[in-house]
Amino acid sequence: MIRTRLWVGSLLALGAAGVLFGDSWLAREGFAWFPFLFAFLMFAGFVGSRELVRLFPAAHRPSEFLVTGGVLLAILANWYPALRSQFSPDPASAWAMLVWVVAGVLLGAFLIEMRRYTGEPGIAVPRLALTMFAVAYLGLLPCFFAQIRFLSKDVDTGALMLALVVFVPKCTDIGAFFTGTFLGRHKMTPLISPKKTWEGFAGGMTTGALVAVVFSFMGEVFRHGWLEAIAFGLAVGLAGILGDLAESLIKRDCQTKDASKSIPGFGGVLDVIDSVLFAAPVAYLWFSWG
Repeated sequence: MIRTRLWVGSLLALGAAGVLFGDSWLAREGFAWFPFLFAFLMFAGFVGSRELVRLFPAAHRPSEFLVTGGVLLAILANWYPALRSQFSPDPASAWAMLVWVVAGVLLGAFLIEMRRYTGEPGIAVPRLALTMFAVAYLGLLPCFFAQIRFLSKDVDTGALMLALVVFVPKCTDIGAFFTGTFLGRHKMTPLISPKKTWEGFAGGMTTGALVAVVFSFMGEVFRHGWLEAIAFGLAVGLAGILGDLAESLIKRDCQTKDASKSIPGFGGVLDVIDSVLFAAPVAYLWFSWG
């Protein structure tokens, strides 16, 4: 199991590095709309939406077509300003377009439930709620991840910031896994994730902070040097752990172990991106203020 996680994790890390620095190379060549990031987010949104919808109980399962379409449109909204600039010099906001997407999904969900309604109580409202939850979880949260790429005018700085959002929570997860495996004694969340321990939590937080410090020497991302890097690593690492627990809560409540079996040693796409989904808003706020 550990060996599988190591080699698959290494391949995923190489893929993430390719997305980040491949886009930077293209941007320096004048192709500045980050196509690798766009393709990755659209793929993760498509597969992740299908995994999430299929976790829900059949009776309360929302429209897979609407959820998937809403998630993909929400991700596409991040590139709306770049598309609009080809036709109009007026500035445009990705967040404003996102509001329209969410409103459209809500209206669409109501129309679908009106069509599907059979008179049975307690079905339509849970499906409406799960539709909006799924689009917010897999459509809204990744927008913070995408927007970090657009924060800096320097493409290499943008790549470094995005790398921090990927590698700090994922290395926090790795540190927690190995520390918990060999030193774990005290259960952290026995009902949500029985294998997590406080020893693993401490090891993961330490690893996340160290990774942030290492990245801080690769570019001018943190104004206050390694002390700010440690604080960033702790904050984003904690968010990543909470993101992992959030997805565990969903799976536990839906009575399943993994979102799917598509990625050996990890489960499904949701099991890979869960920590980054929670880390992205925290990192976006940090970099925006900084």
